[in-house]
Amino acid sequence: MERIAPKTVGADLLDGVPRQRSVLPAPPPARPLAVPRVRPWLLLPTPAGTPFTFGYAALLAVTSLIAAQAPPSLVYALYQGSSTDVAHLVRSPAVVLLASALWIAGGLVSPYALAFVLVLTALERRIGGARAACVFLAGHVLATLATEVPVGLAVLAGQLPGTSLHRLDYGISFGVAASTGALAGLLRPWLRWPLLAGTAYLLLNDLLAYTDPMTNWGHLIALTIGVSTWPVIRRWAAAETP
Repeated sequence: MERIAPKTVGADLLDGVPRQRSVLPAPPPARPLAVPRVRPWLLLPTPAGTPFTFGYAALLAVTSLIAAQAPPSLVYALYQGSSTDVAHLVRSPAVVLLASALWIAGGLVSPYALAFVLVLTALERRIGGARAACVFLAGHVLATLATEVPVGLAVLAGQLPGTSLHRLDYGISFGVAASTGALAGLLRPWLRWPLLAGTAYLLLNDLLAYTDPMTNWGHLIALTIGVSTWPVIRRWAAAETP
């Protein structure tokens, strides 16, 4: 009996005739889409994951409790001694710039307290603790100088009274605003632009209310400082990615 070899795929096609059909293997089954795991605990600082934010937040919690429990006269003296007004900046700039960042204006119930925890945690997880501290301090220091130096010049020019040299100024809000602007540069566009627009809207509303224009201008300046760091922090974030 004659054996017939099995017919190979495409053996019945004609040579030299283009665009002929051939039998193709069936495509592999589609893989199910991976659902990203939601880990809400990463929004909060931890000693191992975000040591800078965790340690700083603990320190702010202590100073906020002191401000809430201590006699008002003592609290005012502490605020006055930590104030980054022109008079203190001229005498001991480094001391007051650091001391003023130990307090939260409004205490633990302030919106800046929650923003500090969420924003600094997210920023530190992306660029590391030392770099997140640099961004925070850059906003705190530069925005303070940008608002207080004009006050000093205006007093010298006779445009403001001498009491303006002792204007009470303390808190973490400039650092938080700068960190928010910096963090936006590391987020996806669908998160970046709503975060920036919402933050700018709130800060502009405060400025238009005209209750504390110097501080409100400082917040907008600090936000701009954070945005200006995008080229640098994106390189830092790339370096942190394994």
